[in-house]
Amino acid sequence: MQPRNMSMSGVVDLAAVKAAGEAKQKAEQARAEAVRTGRAPTSGARLVFDVDEAGFQQEILQRSTEVPVVIDFWAEWCEPCKQLGPLLERLANEYAGKFVLAKIDVDANQMLFQQFGVQGIPAVFAVVAGQPIPLFQGAAPEAQIRQVLDQLVQAAEQQFGIVGAPVEPGAAEEQPAAEEAPAPVGPYDALLEAAGQALDSGDLGGAVQAYKNVLADDPANPEAKLGLAQAELLQRVQDLDPQAVRKEAAENPADAQAQIRAADLDLVGGHVEDAFGRLVDAVKRTAGDDREAARVRLLELFDVVGADDPRVIAGRTALARVLF
Repeated sequence: MQPRNMSMSGVVDLAAVKAAGEAKQKAEQARAEAVRTGRAPTSGARLVFDVDEAGFQQEILQRSTEVPVVIDFWAEWCEPCKQLGPLLERLANEYAGKFVLAKIDVDANQMLFQQFGVQGIPAVFAVVAGQPIPLFQGAAPEAQIRQVLDQLVQAAEQQFGIVGAPVEPGAAEEQPAAEEAPAPVGPYDALLEAAGQALDSGDLGGAVQAYKNVLADDPANPEAKLGLAQAELLQRVQDLDPQAVRKEAAENPADAQAQIRAADLDLVGGHVEDAFGRLVDAVKRTAGDDREAARVRLLELFDVVGADDPRVIAGRTALARVLF
């Protein structure tokens, strides 16, 4: 029996998710102001830039809420990279803000190389709204690359409403950011604080209802969506017998429901990679309704951890490989 007052504080940071949501809201306001005044926003004007592990969240994850981010994994010793890199840079300037190009040196950033599951270089991925999308590997022909980029830009607009911002071709320098006004107090801050306290104290029913109340008025509220996912996860596992669940999962690797229950326990216990890997394997082994159930639960667990967590990015990439 799991204790009722389980906490998710070791798994995900609600404050970080809230900050990311506020950053996205500010970006949307900036784009709206740019449209109103007929000028391009100055933030994020660079079309091509280098990224390391320290700058990954700000330069790629946060920026991907505003514009599709194409990632070029390369290395100095890689001859095909020397052919592909300049081509991607030229196309980034030509597309003039419909996407931006982030260049990652794999020798200096092994963690990012592994998290994306890169098998060889050059390798090109995209991140849109925090979600990784494998594009292609190797030095592909320019016509094929253009087709992939066009599909990426179209999917970003149709599925996420992300269209980037027009930038003059050749823009390479980051413009100084305008001084930011103090962030206003959100209309749901008090409700979200009360919901978080209920979640931490073990009042799962109260937390679920409080988060649902916020989402009823603001369906896209990122903190409420994450909090609700956490509370519902804890509700699912509170009456489970961990020993029996894990024994059943070990004895029945093709039983999707057994793997789903075990993955829930994995996540609550802080074993994030184990939970994701278990469900990716379940998706791979099963078919039909069982496969769909495992896939949907995996997406729900991604929501619990948060889209900007590198483990979620790696998990989405692994899922995409299994599905496609």
